[in-house]
Amino acid sequence: MKRNNVRKRGNPKASSLSTAEEYQIHTLANGIRIAHKQVPYTQIAHCGIMLDIGSRDEQPHQQGLAHFWEHMAFKGTEKRSSYHVINRLENVGGELNAYTTKEKICFHASVLDDHFEKAMDLLADITFHSVFPDKQIERERNVILEEMSMYVDSPEDAIQDDFDQLIFPEHALGANILGTAETVNSFGREQLYEFINHNIDTERIVVSSVSRLPFSKVIRIAEKYLGAVPHRTTSRERIAPLIYTPVRQERERPIQQAQVAMGQPAYALLDERRLPFFMLVNLLGGPGMNSRFNLSLREKYGFVYSIEANYTPYLDSGFMGIFFGTEKKQLNKSISLINKELKRIREVPLTTLQLHQTKVQLMGQLAMSEESNMSFMLMMAKSILDTGKVDSLPEIFGEIEQISAAQLQEIAMELFNEQNFSYLTFLPEE
Repeated sequence: MKRNNVRKRGNPKASSLSTAEEYQIHTLANGIRIAHKQVPYTQIAHCGIMLDIGSRDEQPHQQGLAHFWEHMAFKGTEKRSSYHVINRLENVGGELNAYTTKEKICFHASVLDDHFEKAMDLLADITFHSVFPDKQIERERNVILEEMSMYVDSPEDAIQDDFDQLIFPEHALGANILGTAETVNSFGREQLYEFINHNIDTERIVVSSVSRLPFSKVIRIAEKYLGAVPHRTTSRERIAPLIYTPVRQERERPIQQAQVAMGQPAYALLDERRLPFFMLVNLLGGPGMNSRFNLSLREKYGFVYSIEANYTPYLDSGFMGIFFGTEKKQLNKSISLINKELKRIREVPLTTLQLHQTKVQLMGQLAMSEESNMSFMLMMAKSILDTGKVDSLPEIFGEIEQISAAQLQEIAMELFNEQNFSYLTFLPEE
């Protein structure tokens, strides 16, 4: 698999309107890109700073450090205490939040548009000027250890984290984003600065916003609070996972239900088969109550309360998983029903009507997800970091319309062969 190619920007001071005329991009002199979508019908401004840094960029002794940074960013800056960070936006009815994924860290806020500048000031401050006080490090270390315990106590969450390790063994994509108790207990200010300095690249940072504010005002405010950030690049390279061997494991846990994860690596983000594969996964176990897995395992047989299939593409790899819980006595029957649906989708092509319904359902789900301005703001930042652009809904719908039943069946033959699946099962203790 190919390693990531970092896209180099052109004229750093140029701004451009997308072909879809839905968003605009301006690049600051330091390489930070400002992406904005103006919507006239809202008083709420959503904005965020997304960095192309995630848990996969950690060394083994740093596992959990990206997530630790996300937490510590709120604990004090060069000009604000943690109290003032927390209250800066909440005092005006706004929200401040953050998250860490395998490949991204994002700090984001939602406020009345009158307070957009306050939000941008605060986001820039916590992203680039955090000071990581020692006392706060000790407190937040305990908070994260509690968070880890919470996930262990939730088998539905724990199995997904543990399953990553089976799919990507000995690779950072398989490591838990939260880290381990050993690594989290080792973190201090020095480790945080070392990780940030090694990974931060201003050409791999996007400031994203959605509001009714004009683009010129967004640029002016972003320039005020981010223009002085020094231009920095990194020689960091991400290594793609190259080896996969199916694994089957069973582990006893103090639980009432059996929990099951099954799946395998899948297509990378830029693979042309990504969208049709996403359609297949959505057909089998997407959020709709009419997914094939739900109709079979829940509606027909009553074996599960919920079952889901999901697909997560990374820049150089991907992952497909099926997750469900059931009574131990129904475990083998449930897996047999799943395999039956996988075989059916491999061997029986969708009819013209089924293909049309599958496309229409997916297009409707995508359109509804874009109705959320905050979701669009986050998606816009990620898409620009990953691909350099944001595809409009008409463009995506056009791609969906071109997908054929034969193409779906060919992909199903490749990736829905249960002989290549890994299985992880949590069984109730005897």
